[in-house]
Amino acid sequence: MKILVINAGSTTLKYQLIDSDNESVIAKGLCERIGGTGQISYNKKDGSKGSETVELPDHGVALKLVIDRMTDPEFGVIGSLSEIGAVGHRVVHGGESFSSSVLVTDEVLAEIDKCSDLAPLHNPANILGIRACMSLMPGVPNVAVFDTAFHQTMPEKAYMYGLPYEYYEKYKVRRYGFHGTSHSFVSKKTIELLGKPVEDTKVIVCHLGGGASFSAVVGGKSVDTSMGMTPLEGILMGTRSGNIDPAIIEYIAGKENKSLSEIMNELNKKSGLLGLSGISSDFRDIDAGYLKGDARATIAFKTFCYQAAKIIGGYIAAMNGVDAIAFTAGIGEHDSMVREEILSYFGYMGISVNKEVNDKCHDEALISTESSPVKVYVIPTNEELAIARETVALV
Repeated sequence: MKILVINAGSTTLKYQLIDSDNESVIAKGLCERIGGTGQISYNKKDGSKGSETVELPDHGVALKLVIDRMTDPEFGVIGSLSEIGAVGHRVVHGGESFSSSVLVTDEVLAEIDKCSDLAPLHNPANILGIRACMSLMPGVPNVAVFDTAFHQTMPEKAYMYGLPYEYYEKYKVRRYGFHGTSHSFVSKKTIELLGKPVEDTKVIVCHLGGGASFSAVVGGKSVDTSMGMTPLEGILMGTRSGNIDPAIIEYIAGKENKSLSEIMNELNKKSGLLGLSGISSDFRDIDAGYLKGDARATIAFKTFCYQAAKIIGGYIAAMNGVDAIAFTAGIGEHDSMVREEILSYFGYMGISVNKEVNDKCHDEALISTESSPVKVYVIPTNEELAIARETVALV
């Protein structure tokens, strides 16, 4: 079966066409700057890549262009839409309504829409992507796969905030967590590599990219995660502040005469690695500055790794031990210096890194030494494949 995986953002639409029989990627591409004159990139059946400047007034037009390119008689990768058996959609926020992936119905769409207050930049775009598929491919089943679903197994002690309980009752203010599709995929792969019964495993997944989050996974189920009601909570990230004293918001607003929305914009888009370093939100630039001895790049590098180590250490305590730690996503998969720095905090546990393997690793690998009591892996995430698998399971 061929599964079309759609990841619709506010102004973007990413896609992959996956053959579920052998899990190969048949096609993939991206529509950017939806809402005006944009760009579509795609691959052709001969393996070459195409790119065009096109008008992209909305997600429906973007999806129509994607389908046209995939089925083009000259260079398309499939003959017709009839070859697509189902569509899997990334949906950012499922609130408490969804603890697993679901077949999309009108009722499901209504529930996703109710969660838009919790993810105002993402859920409306996800809905537009689903509706576009339903319109252009009537009769083809659509599946919603939620970023938050994997973390719905967290106990109350992990997801409740120290706020008046009425805010949870009335507005569902609580920790939800994100990157769930990635955490699910990587934790399953880690457990497979451990070779132990699932119920006997304790795993920590470190999803480190422009957005970064951690999960504690016991017996294959998430019991804690670092992002909160929104992706702003947790470790400092590319442009997000991560955890701060909430009183700082009022303090800076008063000093700078800024509104709440202006401060929130700074916390989301001007803080984190970018704000600390003054150089970039990209860790490759932070690394370069750190190696050159740039003071602020060094602060950003050290702070990121220190905060990561504190979260990992906290999860080890919360789980009363750990069998494996897995690094994934852009930084986690490709930055050996970050991995080595984070793991240096756990020498007291006997965790040691095989430096030669770690320095060369950009793919799946065991980077801990044979003597290390905790196995440390690098495992590339594959959210699109995870979505395709969830879709196949439901249809």
